[in-house]
Amino acid sequence: MPATTTVTKKKPATKKSTTKAPSVRMTLAETMRELEQAGSEQTRKTYARHGAIGPMFGVSFATLKGLLKRIGVDHELACALWETGNFDARNLAVKIVDPTRLSSADLDRWARDTSALSACGAYVSMLAAEGPHAASKATEWLAAKDDWARVAGWGLIGQLAQRQESLPDSWFADHLVEIERTISHAPNAERESMNAALIAIGCHNEALRKTATTVAKRIGKVHIDHGDTACKTPDAAAYIEKTWAHSLSKGFESPAAHERTREVPRLRC
Repeated sequence: MPATTTVTKKKPATKKSTTKAPSVRMTLAETMRELEQAGSEQTRKTYARHGAIGPMFGVSFATLKGLLKRIGVDHELACALWETGNFDARNLAVKIVDPTRLSSADLDRWARDTSALSACGAYVSMLAAEGPHAASKATEWLAAKDDWARVAGWGLIGQLAQRQESLPDSWFADHLVEIERTISHAPNAERESMNAALIAIGCHNEALRKTATTVAKRIGKVHIDHGDTACKTPDAAAYIEKTWAHSLSKGFESPAAHERTREVPRLRC
């Protein structure tokens, strides 16, 4: 890769979410009935392989996307769906909730409830990044003794690296030091979240790209048990470079700048 790269294309404007409040609200009973009807045994098996436990219908993400378009933002329905404890209901809840209305205690409870499935837990980190408690929640979660909190904390660090421009580089650099110091002996789920955070920090800007890549090379291969799935652990240094190459080719000044033009991950995935 060249030592210097000149980006000449105009930086695209940040894309705004088009999700709006519904004109006619769906009730909890109606929503649960639709979820149940949309479930399948094959999808239940897939979710179970990825660690999902407890009641679930097995609703595809494509179906959830369709429900999101119909429902829009409905904070009260989202909270009611969450309280059911149903996996699919909670997957829908994180898409239709209003992140700005979630309290610090709500975020703690939701992150704790999703500790059994890292994918769902990542959504709670996304919600925290969109709300008013983001930086303070990251500090609190990473200082906690509970595994679920630290997993959520590293997920939140990664989200902030992709979407928050106001935090100083030193804040992210300090977390790179912590990742390098502890990732080799961290619990499996936390190790996975730390590796993702390392990549995200490396995609924040050019200075952190260099620092994170150096850290990633010193760490070397990260071993993560993905269970009975086809998931693989990305090599952080290689992934950072690949992501930069892609975003620069599209005319963005960094992968983080590229990400900020897109719909937030919990709504598009």
